[in-house]
Amino acid sequence: MLFHYQRCSRRAFLDLYGDRTHQAPPSDYLLKLRQDSVLHREQVFDDYYPLHRPHFDSGDWAGGAKATLDLMAAGVEAIQQGVLVANSAISGVQLVSQPDLLVRQPGWSCWGDWVYLPIDIKLGKKPKLDYQIVAAYHAYLLSRVQGVWPDASYLALRGGQMYAIDLARLVLKLQPVLNNCLADLRSPTVPELFISHSRCDLCHWFSHCYAEAQATRHLSLLPGVTPARYEFLKQHHLTTVAALAQASPAHLAPLPGFGEQVAEKLVHQAQALIDNRAIPRSAPHAPHGFPLWPEDLPEGEVELYFDIEAAPDQNLIYLHGVLVVNNRTGETNFHALLAESHREERRAWNDFLDLVHTYPHAPVYHFCPYEAQTVRKLGQLYGTPHRQTEALLDRFFDIHKCITEGVTLPIESYALKHIARWMGFDWRDQGANGAQSICWYNAWAETGDRAYLESILRYNEDDCRATYHVKDWLVKFAEPYWDRLYQIPG
Repeated sequence: MLFHYQRCSRRAFLDLYGDRTHQAPPSDYLLKLRQDSVLHREQVFDDYYPLHRPHFDSGDWAGGAKATLDLMAAGVEAIQQGVLVANSAISGVQLVSQPDLLVRQPGWSCWGDWVYLPIDIKLGKKPKLDYQIVAAYHAYLLSRVQGVWPDASYLALRGGQMYAIDLARLVLKLQPVLNNCLADLRSPTVPELFISHSRCDLCHWFSHCYAEAQATRHLSLLPGVTPARYEFLKQHHLTTVAALAQASPAHLAPLPGFGEQVAEKLVHQAQALIDNRAIPRSAPHAPHGFPLWPEDLPEGEVELYFDIEAAPDQNLIYLHGVLVVNNRTGETNFHALLAESHREERRAWNDFLDLVHTYPHAPVYHFCPYEAQTVRKLGQLYGTPHRQTEALLDRFFDIHKCITEGVTLPIESYALKHIARWMGFDWRDQGANGAQSICWYNAWAETGDRAYLESILRYNEDDCRATYHVKDWLVKFAEPYWDRLYQIPG
């Protein structure tokens, strides 16, 4: 719960007191993450033998704590998911911890000439601060139980990395987090919602909170409204979309974390939502009054729209999807350059190079930097001459960058789906997204059922066509401004 509290105090509160009928079932991607987490835990547990697990009924923390104490007193080498319990400073409130491992070490404790140190197993590759705070919490409760602080507290991360936290520093950070958590969970009021897609999308309360946010037009639905900026907006009584739409960017710009561009963007974002219209970004130094120039969105006889699919947990780039648009004939053709295994990744890369070199003057449009970064990576991996790779990348144009620099849209996110759907495009598979494509790939790899592969190819093609649709919309939006560049002063 302390882990979830750090990411969202509202989730911790709802997990404790909320109506569970409002929880959404786990997505395929979340189920995959849970399965990956179980496998990772089993791999770590395999390194510790003999491994003892306390026996107790689910939810019987007192029974679990007693069983764990018995194992610690007996001096067993390693304890799997033991229970640590200690009184808090608040009467009637106990602190409970369940580290994944307690490992015996030489030292002195209430048990004798041995101590235990905690290890928490995490699927992540990096020791995120919220991981470290929980690891410090395990160490704190362990010190209360065994009468001495452990020498260290570890995170067992993906890839075999064992990370020792800076215990002295993290314990200082732990105390205010723990105090706030206890206060919020004892409050009769549910914490205010704040929608942050990067943290909320996998939460089982997301649909419940999102419905409330939509009903109230909560400011967190506006792109660019971060938790820190939201606090400043509340201090200035700008708590509704309508109020923000009427605010002066000049008054917001001096606030910490704002500045002129952010202030203008937030006000425009609110205005766009109120009026359901696109608003051009300001360009005071451009003669045509628009941030984008024709060379930012070049039109060719042939244009290429490029999207990659990868299996990140396997370090595999398995699909280069390219939509070839012939503006002279009006034809569009989709090419799926597929690697069905690691052995075929090089061949798929070379097929991609052959295709783009068939149209040496065609601009290559993509959405976000990932495609360009991956082309550079694959070029280095497979020995493509540096000059050839850089010449290809000179033809790359990031539509996401152009959209965000050129126009403010009445949408909640500048992800491709939000943008393209507002512009009238839709995907053939309504549930398709990047996370789902990873699940489809794993299902295809495990079962060999090519229906999963067809779903991936259809999704990838639709991503390419969506990028084409967005680029076409943006060019039409920009043309009245570009026309000013060619007007001869009278």
